[in-house]
Amino acid sequence: MNARSRTSTAADRTVQAARFGPVAHNAWRLTATGRVSLVRRPKAPKVVQIDALPQSIELDLHRTVLVVVDMQNDFCHPKGWFGQKGLSVASARRAIAPIAALLPAWRAAGGTVLWLNWGVRADRLNLPPLVQFTGKRNATAVGYAEVSPEDRGRSLVPGEWGAQVVDELAPQPPDITVFKHRLSGFWDNELDSLLRLRGATTLLFAGVNTDRCVFSTLQDAGFLGYDCVLLEDACRTSSPAYVSRAIHHLVRQLHGFTARSTELLAALAPTHPR
Repeated sequence: MNARSRTSTAADRTVQAARFGPVAHNAWRLTATGRVSLVRRPKAPKVVQIDALPQSIELDLHRTVLVVVDMQNDFCHPKGWFGQKGLSVASARRAIAPIAALLPAWRAAGGTVLWLNWGVRADRLNLPPLVQFTGKRNATAVGYAEVSPEDRGRSLVPGEWGAQVVDELAPQPPDITVFKHRLSGFWDNELDSLLRLRGATTLLFAGVNTDRCVFSTLQDAGFLGYDCVLLEDACRTSSPAYVSRAIHHLVRQLHGFTARSTELLAALAPTHPR
C-alpha cells in the first residue's frame, strides 16, 4: 500500500460525512473521500436476566422492544369511545400503573418503546364489514371514525384525541408509534419491516386487551420468528379472569414466555447508566 492509499484509508476511518440507515447499527456510511461503507457496526449485547415461566430467560436489551398495545384514550379514558358506549374502562386503566412504573427504567437502560395503537382511516375504506360491525353492532351506536355524544373527535382516527396515548403514559422521544387497523399489529402495516430494520429479535408485550389485540399480535410475532414475552401484570382485559389464565397457559405452551414487569424492573436496576 502506498502513502496515498494509507492516507485515504485513515480518512475513511476517522471522518464520517454521512450515514444512511434507520439506526446506527444498521447503516451505510459515506466517508469524506466518497467511499460507501456497507459494513454494519452492531452493538455489543446488553444481557438482562429475568424470572419467567415456564423457564427463566435472558435477553439482549439492544435487540428487544417493549411493545405497548392500545393504551389510548378511546379505550382507557372514561370519556373515550368505549367509556361513552357505557363499557367499563376500569380493567384497561389497571394496566397504566405497572406500565408507567416500567417505562422510565426501560428507557434509562437504553430499551426501545413501541406504541402499537389502533388508528383507522377517517373514511374506513380499509375496514372490512366484520371489523366495522363489531365496532358498532347497531344502527344507533357509534362506530369507528364516528363521533361520540360528548364530541372528542372521531374514534380512533390518528390525530384525534381518542387515538392518543393516555396522559399518564405520554410517549417520549425516541419512542416509536405504529398504527394498526386489525387485532394483530402485523396486518397490512409497517410493523414487521420496522422491527427487522432495527435488528429486533425479542418483543415484550404490555397493554390491552390481553386476549384480543395483545394476544393476536403476540401470536403473529411468534409465527414470524420473534421471541415473545408477555408481561402478565402489565396486560389487562375486561374478559373474565379465566380467559387471561388461558392466554397465559397458551403463551407458555406454544408461543414463548410470561413474566412480570416487577421482575423486569428488578433486573434492569443494575443496568441503569450513572
